[in-house]
This record gives sequence, C-alpha cells and structure tokens, in this order.
Amino acid sequence: MPPRTSSTSAALSALARSAKPKLSTRQCVVRPGEQQCTAGFSTTTSREALSVPRRMFLDFMNTVGRRYRRHTPGETNYVQPRGMPPNNNMPFPINPLFRSRPVLDDKARELIWEKIMKNGETIKAVSAELGVDIRRVAAVVRLKEVEKDWEAKGKRLAKPYAKAILEMLPTRTFKAGMQNKPFEPINELHVHPYTMQQLFWPTSESRHFTREDAAKAFHEKLLSADKRVPHPELIQMERELAEGSSQLVAAGRFKDAVVESERKAAEKQVRKALAEEKSTTRVQTKRFEFRFKEINSELVGPKGKARSAVGWRYGAPYYDRAKGQIKIPTSVP
Repeated sequence: MPPRTSSTSAALSALARSAKPKLSTRQCVVRPGEQQCTAGFSTTTSREALSVPRRMFLDFMNTVGRRYRRHTPGETNYVQPRGMPPNNNMPFPINPLFRSRPVLDDKARELIWEKIMKNGETIKAVSAELGVDIRRVAAVVRLKEVEKDWEAKGKRLAKPYAKAILEMLPTRTFKAGMQNKPFEPINELHVHPYTMQQLFWPTSESRHFTREDAAKAFHEKLLSADKRVPHPELIQMERELAEGSSQLVAAGRFKDAVVESERKAAEKQVRKALAEEKSTTRVQTKRFEFRFKEINSELVGPKGKARSAVGWRYGAPYYDRAKGQIKIPTSVP
C-alpha cells in the first residue's frame, strides 16, 4: 500500500514543489531590460561545412566564371576551357569533338514560309536556293502554318521563351534576293544496307564501270546514287553546265524539272488516296465510324510476312533466334 500523507496541506505543498521548474546550468534567466538568450535546445540542423566541389564552384563563379552570370544576347556563352582560344560552337569543354550546329532564326523561317506559301515556289527550289534540307524546309512550313493558325484563333504563343532560347544558340539568317551561304548539305546520300557488304565483281576493262553498274552489282533493284539523292535535278544541272550550257538556261531547266517532279509526286499521292478511299467501306454510327477493307489472306508472301498482309501493322514475329530455323542466306545478290 502507498504511504499515507499526514494531511491535505502536506500533499498540496509536495505538488507545488514538483511543479516548480528546476534551473539547470544550461538554462539562462532573462532579467528585465536584457535581451533574451538562446534556448538550450533547437530543432534546426547545424550548418554543415561546404564540400570541396561546391567550394571550388563558388571560387570559379567569383573569379573566372563571373562573366557567365549574365548572358550576352546573340552569343552562345559556352564555358571555355582554360588555355584555349574562345570557340562559339563547343558547348562541352571536355569534349572538343562535339560541335553545336546553328539553327534557323525566326526571320529565316518566315522567309521560307513566304517563298512557299505566298510566292508559290516549290520545296526543292527553296531547298536548293537557300541550302536547307528538304525535310527541314517541310518542317518549317508545317510549324509556321500551326503558328499562323494559333495567331488567327487568338491563342497566346511563348514568344519570350523562344526568343530566350534563340539568343543562347548559334543562329543563321537569310537575306531575300541575295546569294546566301548554304545552311547545310542538301544532297547527302543515305547509306543503303545493301551497299554495306563487300563484293568481288568481275568487270571488263574495255568499258567504264558506272554508278548504274555499281547499283546493279549490289542488288538488281537498287537505284544508282544519282537517282537516290534528294536533288537529282541538281546533278543534271551540273552536267549541263559542264557541257557548256549557260547558268541562266541551266537554272531555268532545273526549276522546270523541279516543278514537274513535285507535280508527279502530288498526283501519286492523290491516286493513292483515291485508291484507299475506293477500297474502303465506311459504316457510320452514332458514336463511331467503322471502316472495312477486302483482304486476300493468300497474298502474304513466300514467308507469310508481306507488308500488305493482314496483321503486319500489328507486328509480325521474327524467328531469327528460334531453334531449328534456317539462318543461311537463301539468295546471293
């Protein structure tokens, strides 16, 4: 049993003594007119010392790297390695083999869009005139069309963001009506997989071995390099110039050939779309539109993986690593 207290007053005095705080050596007492001292405990973590890499970074930003704090409009502001001359196309100081390529500014993109959409020039002609790849020209026109459409609908564009990005990259612009420096190579040849093999092809010494012969040596249906380049009309123009034709006449023939080439390509796309529409049966419902096509299940090719076969778009399995499959080439090019 717990000990009994003698009286109620004794219990109250004991409770008062236990509730009174005890002063420790670490606790301080604030006197009137004095500033409050620091508490004996705190939940804030202590300040850690700076690491060596961060200290070196701060030293760099306070000395040599002070000029990188503020960006100069129109310059790349890349970090340059010590002891090397300033270079505007090397963004990584430790990797000198990587070079940044310039991009087209807004003025150049607007000029490309005006030449094609307003003046009615062909994509190949604009690509050859400005020295811009055909795919880049087409991409610029598509993006400009989206931009014009958004402006017509009243949508806000991120112009400040685009301006800030262009100020930090090397840019290239064009001047209308003047001879501009080519932006990039426009007639590069795609490396075909058939040309990656080594061949020993006997040929006669009494005749010239042309590019047509080289293409037929790799594969009977492979086109020559003159026909696989993006601008075969430029090759024909250079041949006419080498034969003595004037620059004006050769340029006129080049433009006519480009117009004819794009007209044939457009007609081919129209015929393909009409054939696709003719072979498709559409069934319209309240929520969906069902499209049906007649498919011959026997036209699957010798291995059952023809591109026009049923199921090709959903993925066809390959048995290259399966056991028991013939992996020896069945044809010799």
